[in-house]
Amino acid sequence: MPSRRLSRPAAFWTIAIVQVIVLVASGAPSPLYRIYAEEFGFGSALLTVVFGVYAFALLLALLVVGGLSDHVGRRPVITAALVVEAASMVLFLLADGLGWLLAARIVQGLATGAITGAFGAALLDLQDPGKPRGSVANAASPAVGLALGAVGAGLAVQHLPSPTAWVFGSLTAICLLAAVGIGLFLPESSPRLPGVAASLVPRVEVPAPQRRAFWLVLPCLLATWSLGGFYASLSPSVVADIYRIDDHAVGTLPMLALNALSLVGSVATLRVAGPRAMVGGGLVLVAGMAGTIAAVSTDSVAFFLTATLVSGAGFGAAFAGALGLVTAGVAPGRRAGLLAAVFTSSYLAFSLPAIAAGVTTGAFGLQRTVAVYGAVVIVLTLVSVVGVSLDRRRTADAPVGPVPAEGEAALAR
Repeated sequence: MPSRRLSRPAAFWTIAIVQVIVLVASGAPSPLYRIYAEEFGFGSALLTVVFGVYAFALLLALLVVGGLSDHVGRRPVITAALVVEAASMVLFLLADGLGWLLAARIVQGLATGAITGAFGAALLDLQDPGKPRGSVANAASPAVGLALGAVGAGLAVQHLPSPTAWVFGSLTAICLLAAVGIGLFLPESSPRLPGVAASLVPRVEVPAPQRRAFWLVLPCLLATWSLGGFYASLSPSVVADIYRIDDHAVGTLPMLALNALSLVGSVATLRVAGPRAMVGGGLVLVAGMAGTIAAVSTDSVAFFLTATLVSGAGFGAAFAGALGLVTAGVAPGRRAGLLAAVFTSSYLAFSLPAIAAGVTTGAFGLQRTVAVYGAVVIVLTLVSVVGVSLDRRRTADAPVGPVPAEGEAALAR
């Protein structure tokens, strides 16, 4: 019934909160990986495989149904995906071996991939005109959700007698309640385009007006999300193996530091144009990564955490700026597809480098792996910083004249 639907501002904040809940569920297994490894008898290489299958399942879902909500609506896609997310939490509850754990992460990846484009597009649909809160919320939600999930699970491991039951039991109930609430009260925010069957053919689709911006920010997307993947999968090992601190709660601190400051960096860009936010945030990220590389050659965990805070601030500002730049002017019916392309690239960066790092630590050591990883993040970030800066200068120096209609969105960025 129309009278039961949420108002536009209430719907925006509801979607933002539920998006955080889904990302809490994604971050919650990270502090538990080492416990699972000890209980089920597998090492660092298999640990990163468990981490990676989630991202691959997520990518598959993004490629197949990432743009589906442009055709069937945001509400049905979000509701169905929340039910699948709850099912993955039940699989975690039942896990008694590596196979169950892999199955849980695969199902969770499919749910998260299915819901990612719909969430992001709904936030862009529902934001106030002229206020880029949708881009900021899309950039900040991973930071908030992953940090809360990791820290909450870490505290549960340290202080509760049955941490997996508490963590995954609670998340099962929350996801099911959210599915009911979204199904009953969320207004539909997008026109439905024809071509449902064609949209299910796996592909990455970037609308023509956004393609130039997409290629400019792509190295930044790869840099930020590969950094996030490293912290999600291996930062507890850095704390334990390099700094000799065997405390699960302390092991979550680097991930908390990265994501907390990423939130700060994202919110700080609310009134800053996308290109400026990406360039400024990218330079801060480069400084933070240089500090991180230096920190792992010392025995100072405080130095490492400080560098991580700086990296996190740069991460948030750069990613929010990149999203603002690439989504400027995108048509309402193309938003989910574009965001599916953005997050496909991002989650590839989130998974593949982290898996490679986990495999190579045995041969080259964790300290050297961190140094090489950080150097790659720096190079990728600088590529986008230089590319966007040169593009801004080229646009500023271009002669003023009539602007073709199809070029207005690109110049608006």
